[in-house]
Amino acid sequence: MVDKEKIKEGVKLILEAIGEDTNREGLIETPDRIARMYEEIFSGINATAEEHLKKTFEVDRDDLVLEKDITFYSMCEHHLVPFYGKAHIAYIPKGRVAGLSKLARTVETYAKKPQLQEKLTSEVADALMKYLNAEGVMVVIEAEHMCMTMRGVKKPGTRTFTTTYRGCFEENYNLRREVLDLIQR
Repeated sequence: MVDKEKIKEGVKLILEAIGEDTNREGLIETPDRIARMYEEIFSGINATAEEHLKKTFEVDRDDLVLEKDITFYSMCEHHLVPFYGKAHIAYIPKGRVAGLSKLARTVETYAKKPQLQEKLTSEVADALMKYLNAEGVMVVIEAEHMCMTMRGVKKPGTRTFTTTYRGCFEENYNLRREVLDLIQR
């Protein structure tokens, strides 16, 4: 649970520390706006995708399922600035599939906390293996990190790719290649 009052106090302290007047018209409501925003963008802290992935549907075949270009936004845990991009999820079911919106909700759940892209990639894959009991999972995430764009090295447009494989994807290069080919279409 987000402590909005502490966030408001912290934002006021930051504004004062950078030399701003917290009573200036444009800043008076800023601490409250940021507290409400933080409640939303950090709603994934201590959350899992179990609720989203518990309802499944029976299927006759265990063919590849791929959902690509799932837009997400997260916050870099090192700098508390955004990183954003697209997640691609592939899995081989074991007789049951999740609703397609549930895959996107899974990404969103784990993205909504201070995060590392590498960890986000693994958390999504692990959740699908655990809650869907899948034969295998492959997750590819591509993202732009504002900590590299607006500060530090200042290289806008640089994208970072992370991938992880679980189950049957670990040993099956052809299956991984098929997914990568479909993602690139």
